[in-house]
Amino acid sequence: MGINLSELGPVYIVCGKTDLRKGIDSLAYLIQSQFDLDPFSKSVFLFCG
Repeated sequence: MGINLSELGPVYIVCGKTDLRKGIDSLAYLIQSQFDLDPFSKSVFLFCG
């Protein structure tokens, strides 16, 4: 089982410190509130920092 890269949408890199212990719900809220993006789209969100 692999990932078909041609089916992925845009890739967003979220720079800065992000507390990954918050869980998926808080990270989805972060994407919606701070970046005005749909966290349930085919986009990829990479958190670094």
